[in-house]
Amino acid sequence: MDRRKNLLIGIVVGIAIVAASVYATGFTKQLLSPFRSSSAAYKSSESATAPDLATGNWINSEPLKLKELRGRVVLIEFWTFGCYNCRNTLPFIKGWHDRYRDKGLTVVGVHSPEFDEERDVEKVRSEVGSLGIHYPVVTDNDYQTWNAYNVEAWPTVFLLDKQGRIRWKHVGEGDYAEAERMIQQLLAEIETPV
Repeated sequence: MDRRKNLLIGIVVGIAIVAASVYATGFTKQLLSPFRSSSAAYKSSESATAPDLATGNWINSEPLKLKELRGRVVLIEFWTFGCYNCRNTLPFIKGWHDRYRDKGLTVVGVHSPEFDEERDVEKVRSEVGSLGIHYPVVTDNDYQTWNAYNVEAWPTVFLLDKQGRIRWKHVGEGDYAEAERMIQQLLAEIETPV
C-alpha cells in the first residue's frame, strides 16, 4: 500500500512541477493559443500594405489583384471547408458580403487546406456552392498567401482599408460586432493618397 501511495504522490508532485514550469515560462499562452480568439486593430500609420494574393484557382470570380481593389475595403478570410470553426463564421462573412458589397466592401475567401482531401479544387468548388458562398474564393494549396500574411490558424480574418493596408486582424470565431464596426469605420473613411 505504501508503494502505491508513494507512486501517487510522486505523480502528483511531478505534474505540479511540470505545470509550474509551463506557467512560469509563459508556455501556457502558446499551448492554449489555438483555443483562443484574438483581434488586433491598427492605425493607418501602423499598417503595412497587404501582400497580394498568390495565384490559385478562382471560384465565383476572375482572378483579383489587391491593387485593382484600391478604393474598396477588402475582407480576406483564410478558411478551409473541413474546419468547424470556419463554418461557424460563414453566416457573418456572407452577411457582411450581402450588406456591404454595394457600399464598397469586397470579401475574398482564401481556401488554405488543412487536410489532403481539401486540396481537390472540384471539392472546393462543390463545397463553396453547397455552403452558399457567392463572394470570390481563391485556392491556396501551396500556402503562399497563408505564409505571406503569417497566418497560423483557421479561420483568420483581415480587413484592409481603401489604400490596401491591413487595419484589423482576427483569429478564430467571435468578435463579430467589433468586425462589423470596423467594416463600417473603414467604409466611412475618406480615401487619402498613400
